[in-house]
Amino acid sequence: MAARAARRRDVGARLERALIASAAAQGGTVSVTEASWIPWASATFTGARHRLALDLARTPAAQAWLDALPELDLPLPGHLVADLQLASRETRNGRLHVVLEALTVEEC
Repeated sequence: MAARAARRRDVGARLERALIASAAAQGGTVSVTEASWIPWASATFTGARHRLALDLARTPAAQAWLDALPELDLPLPGHLVADLQLASRETRNGRLHVVLEALTVEEC
């Protein structure tokens, strides 16, 4: 049971690392400026709801990465990204500031 609780605590950091790596693979650099998550459960699954604020350069590669996010397969050991949505996107001082919302579930 302790291992399961530790996996839940790490899921936020794992999601951040997966997003940063995914952006880097597309030629972009992402900074996570804020991140939070809360436990989530349904009748059959347990997981977490996440909210992340990201800062990235406004480039064609960054735009393409953001557009593809809902369909990306992000590697998240011990978890699956069940839903990933762009909640907001704005440009400030030539940079993109976005908020993502995600749902992760523990693998059975």
